[in-house]
Amino acid sequence: MKDKFKKAIKITVLIIAFLGFGFLTYKFGVFVGEENILGTPPSSIVNQETGKPEKIDFSIFWEAWRKTEKEFLKKEKINYQAMVYGAIKGMVDSLGDPYTSFFTPEETKDFEEELSGKYEGVGMVVGIKEDQLTVISPLKGSPAETGGLKSGDKIVKIEEVYTRDITIEEAVKLIKGPRGTEVRLLIQRKELPEPKEFKIKRELITIPTLEWELLTSTGEAGGEEGSIALIRIYQFNEILPSEFKKAVFQILNSSAKKIILDLRNNPGGYLEVAQEVAGWFLKKGDVVVWQDEGENKEKKPYNSEGPSVFFEYPIVVLINEGSASGAEILAGALRDQLGVKLIGETSFGKGSVQEKIALSDNSSLKITVAKWLTPKGDSIDEKGLTPDVEVKASEENENDVQLDKAIEIIKDLR
Repeated sequence: MKDKFKKAIKITVLIIAFLGFGFLTYKFGVFVGEENILGTPPSSIVNQETGKPEKIDFSIFWEAWRKTEKEFLKKEKINYQAMVYGAIKGMVDSLGDPYTSFFTPEETKDFEEELSGKYEGVGMVVGIKEDQLTVISPLKGSPAETGGLKSGDKIVKIEEVYTRDITIEEAVKLIKGPRGTEVRLLIQRKELPEPKEFKIKRELITIPTLEWELLTSTGEAGGEEGSIALIRIYQFNEILPSEFKKAVFQILNSSAKKIILDLRNNPGGYLEVAQEVAGWFLKKGDVVVWQDEGENKEKKPYNSEGPSVFFEYPIVVLINEGSASGAEILAGALRDQLGVKLIGETSFGKGSVQEKIALSDNSSLKITVAKWLTPKGDSIDEKGLTPDVEVKASEENENDVQLDKAIEIIKDLR
């Protein structure tokens, strides 16, 4: 019995010793980790552009982290992962570029959902213009459009949040929401003497892609002899290539001899989709757009890959201040390479290139890496495309005066 008791004591002592050793090892690891990672951070970071070290006091970050962790009153509210995401977001926001952003895993999922064609919200695309949150374009048939919002509207306030220093992602998060709920937007518009509040009801938004119809030279639908194909592209999303291809074969089998390409209120989308659509118009090998990554770097061309079936068709293009990004790329390519006339109003001027980078925990970065240049080397960013024939949209007249002008011009083209 005594031997069993002594044996039990020895086993207990060994277990305690083992646990004690494990605890000390753990504490030593924490100590070493803090010293290496937190306590002695690098005093400089190599600038990848110049190859030279930049002096930086990184220890202040960990000092702030520890002080917050220690002194914050409501310890139960501390969410370490949220603090990490907040730190990354602050780092990215400090660059001062409205199109460079950090997305948490949840935000990444929402962003991809929107590009896939459906989401719940009011149905508009927003951007930053002249340091102000601006409506690029309300989508066709969306609550934003039927509720009276227009391209170029400045969004002064979302609910009770002023938007002067807001990021695009923060604004989108405030505007989107469950269907059936309302969002209040304070809008500033040139025609309004003072800002006006709009209440928009959120719905399930199905993003339109493409429509086309036959017009006669008088602008009537359903014409035969000398018909014009009016192609409206609403967004360069992931389903446009297949939709456009179907429309191409329908147009080729119709009486259409000329094309009006309507890119008004098209906020853009994927570069590769704009490039693919351009290939139906441009010769194979023609430059669609140049990617300019800055000084000391060679410009990268994105070329047409054909099949160029509309190369010999007389074409005019409609643009307005809601035409952005991919819409500007396509319009600029057709103007520079084919001499196509642009009709309407100066486009939005979203000519920067964003690269989406997936991170290991399904969060992501969207980083501005370059600017777009038209085939002739003109920058789109912040300037937009100036139309060859300027036609202001009419507020009083219900007729589409921009489309009327396009029909007038194209009927004389051979």
